[in-house]
Amino acid sequence: MTVHLVKLCVGAESVEDLAGWVARRAERNAREGRWGRVSEHVTRLFPRRTAELLDGGSLYWVIKGVVLARQALVGFEPVTGADGIARCAILLKPEVVPVEAQPRRAFQGWRYLRPEDAPRDLKSGARGAPSALRARLAELGLL
Repeated sequence: MTVHLVKLCVGAESVEDLAGWVARRAERNAREGRWGRVSEHVTRLFPRRTAELLDGGSLYWVIKGVVLARQALVGFEPVTGADGIARCAILLKPEVVPVEAQPRRAFQGWRYLRPEDAPRDLKSGARGAPSALRARLAELGLL
């Protein structure tokens, strides 16, 4: 059974901002021969439900209090930080997929997300709308 992750995207102002960050990470990883052309997000803890996550799961990003995008999960790798502390690199496909805006309260770490609770991918016609506009409409309850 598939399960997803939802995580705060700290520092990103928009989906476009996230997409730029992801592209730079994927290019760097490909250039350095690490993990191929994927992006990664390093976090402190390893998820326990990796088999379910890798069965078609995605990482849903919360940007400024609203779930606005997702990336498909590729894998999980142990990494050691410069401080010598073991961490988990969440490996992600480099495509950032806009999703229907879904307000979300702040939280720490990540949360598991059931497929039936995950926001749907945006239809191709709606993908052109700025993410800030979609976030504001969701905040007002208009999406």
